[in-house]
Amino acid sequence: MKNSDDSGYTGNHVGVCVLDTGIFPHIDFTGRILAFQDFIGHRIRPYDDNSHGTHVCGIIGGDGRASEGRIRGIAPGCSLIVLKVLDRTGNGRKEDVLQAFRWILENKRYYGIRVVNISVGTTCRRAEDHRVLIAGVEQLWDAGLVVVAAAGNQGPRAGSVTAPGSSRKIITVGSSDLLTGRTAISGRGPTFECVCKPDLVAPGNHVLACAPGADNGYGVKSGTSMSTPLVAGAAALMLEKNPELTNVQIKMKLKESARDMGLPKNQQGWGELDLERFMEL
Repeated sequence: MKNSDDSGYTGNHVGVCVLDTGIFPHIDFTGRILAFQDFIGHRIRPYDDNSHGTHVCGIIGGDGRASEGRIRGIAPGCSLIVLKVLDRTGNGRKEDVLQAFRWILENKRYYGIRVVNISVGTTCRRAEDHRVLIAGVEQLWDAGLVVVAAAGNQGPRAGSVTAPGSSRKIITVGSSDLLTGRTAISGRGPTFECVCKPDLVAPGNHVLACAPGADNGYGVKSGTSMSTPLVAGAAALMLEKNPELTNVQIKMKLKESARDMGLPKNQQGWGELDLERFMEL
């Protein structure tokens, strides 16, 4: 992932909390993993037994030192707070996710958490589980955090946005290059509550970012999980530029700067993330 922002901002001093499979201490994150909390194996040191979380963190904040600056995240100066809520197969329990939400509320001030990235989605069997996840994520939003979640890869049928991305409050991201044709897997609205989703889209197909392993290498992944951290990283840049902004103001700026792709609202939302336009607002 190449940082396409030339504004000079790196997300310095902005805490981004990532709920995922964990993080491998890749050289591209040196000195910037502020906290690691393991709700699965309760281990102390950062690890990632799947690779998904490391990839997502790389898109947000890898600084590219292992690739001589060629492969960098959007906000290579941000701080990373990583909560492992998914196991090595990428599955998680609602209880662990809710516990992680509580941890964020208790620790957000201490670690300077401003942005929460949830590249995790579930199609809940029970409406009650769905409701509980949405309520949990909306508590984070109401506490002033910029919460960015994936639309999920259950598309293209209508109503395929996963929870908690189906919350009306938070920022839900689909994949701009997985919307049409044979690869149209990006989740789309309307949601269960008839809300138009996603809010916007960003590239998510064949994204190169950090991979676990002693060689500090990179790997390719695709999906709305890869689009979401682009928006989370953009929010981190904007919060470095203007720390006073609220989550609602950031959501509005994303809306105003998105590039209309000419697709239905329940497919593309407001349109595709335009980082340069966003940073100029």
